[in-house]
Amino acid sequence: MSWLINSSIGRKFIMSISGLFLILFLIFHMLMNLVMVFSMDAYDMISEFLGANWYAIAGTLVLAAGFIVHILYASLLTLQNQKARGNDKYAMSNTKDASWTSKNMYVLGFTVLAFLALHMIQLWYNMQFKELIGAPDAISKGSELVVPLFKNIYYVIIYLVAFAALWLHLTHGFWSALHSVGWNNTIWMKRLQNLSYVVASIIVAGYAVVPIYIYFFYQLPI
Repeated sequence: MSWLINSSIGRKFIMSISGLFLILFLIFHMLMNLVMVFSMDAYDMISEFLGANWYAIAGTLVLAAGFIVHILYASLLTLQNQKARGNDKYAMSNTKDASWTSKNMYVLGFTVLAFLALHMIQLWYNMQFKELIGAPDAISKGSELVVPLFKNIYYVIIYLVAFAALWLHLTHGFWSALHSVGWNNTIWMKRLQNLSYVVASIIVAGYAVVPIYIYFFYQLPI
């Protein structure tokens, strides 16, 4: 099993598996967020259900581990590829994809990571973390944080820009991950590239509709 850590192929495999795991989380979180468009009360119920309970804490730890592994191996591969290929950076060998996105995956990933840090400070810290430490000002209803946040046009813009970076990261990352785990024949490569655009667009559209809906259409209770 040492090849998973010591070889370039093994590192790509681990990064790909962790990336696919994070995509599944993105889909779950997107579906949870979309509930706000239909019912804030239902979203608050979900938020309270996913509070400082053992299953939510366990899920958070697993998710954090997935992010750490993905970032660590992305960093290792980026340094390795920069050393071997100079300015080609993230670009993988044996692929015809030489787009700007493929060459700047690490930069895009870092942009998404910076946004994630902001997102966690604004929401996770004030909800699950404060509930874990027993802070008296912990908030269990997610709408009490999300609605004021997205009634601010500056945060709406920041989130939409971050979603654009996420879209670019996913369009290359999704098919690249499947390529690394073995779906790399000439027939499937083009299909997976097209599928990556569909998957990335669905995920990002699902996230983007929430701040747009809240800012432009959601009416605050009187």
